[in-house]
Amino acid sequence: MTAPTRDAPLDGTLAALADPTRRGVLELLREGPRRAGELAAAFHVSAPAMSRHLRVLRTRGLVEETRAEADARVRLYRLRREPLRRLSDWLEELGSFRDEPLDALEGHAGQRRPS
Repeated sequence: MTAPTRDAPLDGTLAALADPTRRGVLELLREGPRRAGELAAAFHVSAPAMSRHLRVLRTRGLVEETRAEADARVRLYRLRREPLRRLSDWLEELGSFRDEPLDALEGHAGQRRPS
């Protein structure tokens, strides 16, 4: 049996999602872009604490930072869906392995002739 290969982007996504605040940030960003201050207020955390959470999410590719059109000083954070699709695909693939033995057993049971 060979060892599974590591997927660094997937590992980073899972590490970032280990924190409940970061998962909550992604939930809010699903609704649309937000400023860091809005996110900090929503979770009752300090601006520096939210900045650290956003840095983790940014470095893992889960969010991107853009500038507001009306005011270039305002940074908006928006959800990036690709890492979440990759995670979803991996989970789907993992789930299919679980079902394969059951499918095989059902197929085998269906082929048996009654005595």
